[in-house]
Amino acid sequence: RGRVTLVHAVYDEIPEVLAGLGRAAVEGILFDLGVSSMQLDVRERGFAYAEDAPLDMRMGTEGPTAADILNTYSAVELTRVLRDYGEEKFARKIARAIVQEREVEPFSRSGRLVELLYAEIPAPARRTGGHPAKRTFQALRMEVNDELAVLRRAIPAAIDAIAVGGRVVVESYHSLEDRLVKQAFTAATRSDVPLDLPFLPEGSEPDLRLVTRGSEKANQAEIEENPRAASVRLRAIERVHPAPRTSRGAAR
Repeated sequence: RGRVTLVHAVYDEIPEVLAGLGRAAVEGILFDLGVSSMQLDVRERGFAYAEDAPLDMRMGTEGPTAADILNTYSAVELTRVLRDYGEEKFARKIARAIVQEREVEPFSRSGRLVELLYAEIPAPARRTGGHPAKRTFQALRMEVNDELAVLRRAIPAAIDAIAVGGRVVVESYHSLEDRLVKQAFTAATRSDVPLDLPFLPEGSEPDLRLVTRGSEKANQAEIEENPRAASVRLRAIERVHPAPRTSRGAAR
């Protein structure tokens, strides 16, 4: 009791949250990205494609829903979302079908979208790579919650917020998320010293170091106990020198 302060906020609001708590720095920050199992299991949230539910997919209660996106985005915009966030090979075909079908009746429930996906994705492709709706539902969720843009702002803010010895740990479940984290961590641990210099002069070491070599994955025992851990990629970074004052101000 008294050891935990709960704050309802978005990832990229870390500087504002810390300022509100009167904290200049923290010892560690853990990101568990994507949608939580608790939200997946709440039928009314519309995250799961296994059963018919309202097409919501919002993490909170504000902003456009998945239904709004399906019913208002152009075929070009829908193709971008499905291709970039879902890595869906049939993005253009699906987008055209969505635009055509919504003229008959606007989309409101997941069951109808799943039926459309079964109809548009060729049978050979449906037999590999998991459920045929997986990629489209993931893409819509990421668009609804603007997940990559939030993460792109949040990672530098988190790195700036940790004290010496503090770590930022990120669990990603999608290649786009993991790539963004990898790029941010690589940039933060890169030295400004020319690559051809045979040694690092004292005082020119990076302020941070990588804790993990590449990304770490769940072992088979953990996957058997929790199948949803199969896609996780974990990366970590640690501060070894104090953050420059200018960096701390920039993050805010």
